[in-house]
Amino acid sequence: MIEKDGLKTGDKIPSERELSERLNAGRSSVREALRALELLGLIETRRGEGTFIRDFRGNQLVQLLSTFILQDEKAKTDVIETKYMIEVDCLKLAAVKFQKEELERLKVWIEEHNFEDGEFFKKVAEIADNHLFYRIWNILNDYYNSLELKASPAEKAEYLMLADSLASKNEELILEKYRKLRKMSTD
Repeated sequence: MIEKDGLKTGDKIPSERELSERLNAGRSSVREALRALELLGLIETRRGEGTFIRDFRGNQLVQLLSTFILQDEKAKTDVIETKYMIEVDCLKLAAVKFQKEELERLKVWIEEHNFEDGEFFKKVAEIADNHLFYRIWNILNDYYNSLELKASPAEKAEYLMLADSLASKNEELILEKYRKLRKMSTD
């Protein structure tokens, strides 16, 4: 509803009565949902003014939800596996869609910047030009970061080799360079 109505941070949301009518739900259910959203920091109620959307794009929510969602090892493993699968798919799409200039800009960026792994894959996801993959990867990356894993960072040379593999458009080569970057065995 927020997206459909084009509401942004600071905008007032409809009253309980209006929400109840639009959502075809009881007012007590709407009231409960609003309380939950307020506890999560997504909205804030101002006495005498109404209820307003807060800036929820930060990772406070991810941090909070992570403590509940990622309690068991299976959930953690699922986040890591899914993030890696999305990255591979983004690499494959990027290989098909990139323009030569984009690849050159990516290589120059790798050489000239000190960056984190997430920053590199954010650029790859942008080149892949699939908005849904980009959004899913972003969420998974936030959860992944909340795991605070002790991973050894890859070398710039590995990112450059991965970027170069995109030009080949050879999926096996791209996967090989990705696995090397992630230090995954190929057995």
